[in-house]
Amino acid sequence: MKGILGKKIGMTQVFTEDGNVVPVTVIQAGPCVVLQKKDLENDGYEAIQLGFDDVKEKNANKPETGHAKKAGTTPKRYIREIRGVNLAEYEVGQEVKVDIFNAGEFVDVTGTSKGKGFQGTIKRHGQSRGPMSHGSKYHRGPGSMAVIRTANRIPKGKKMPGHMGNETVTLQNLEIVRVDAERNVLLVKGSIPGPKNSYVAVKAAIKKQ
Repeated sequence: MKGILGKKIGMTQVFTEDGNVVPVTVIQAGPCVVLQKKDLENDGYEAIQLGFDDVKEKNANKPETGHAKKAGTTPKRYIREIRGVNLAEYEVGQEVKVDIFNAGEFVDVTGTSKGKGFQGTIKRHGQSRGPMSHGSKYHRGPGSMAVIRTANRIPKGKKMPGHMGNETVTLQNLEIVRVDAERNVLLVKGSIPGPKNSYVAVKAAIKKQ
């Protein structure tokens, strides 16, 4: 297992050698710093903690600043753990760059989806509306609450209006089309969760190991 943190820059398209157009997402991946190594003895599991995107020290609190100084770096804005790695290959303070990946490899990308605010059941769950004519007087309502007569409550799991989006989403088995080590850029086939300039974690695909 290997992984890196980055920022979604946007989407574009590239041409393959065969002349086919491939839609890609541009990710500024790294450089990241190994802030901490976690092992079975102290933490109960093995992982490395990566940090990405510098924060001014005046904007970071003392625990964040002290934690970063142990790795000989500045405080980081985006911190995540990568499990399943070989701890012997990493040292605290080491830089992880985009060249750990190669074109043609498959990755899983985790990000936070766009927030849609408070939405009704039609937009949120894809439900159908009522007739718009003939005086039905029922158009975009949530429908029957399916009340349990004996319990006098709405059953758990009922699809209702509510907060939509702004959730952690992982897209699996995305192909790396191109790696630009000089600019620290990954081109990943297809779209990934989140708006522009949002943070993402890129890991080697679990199902393609």
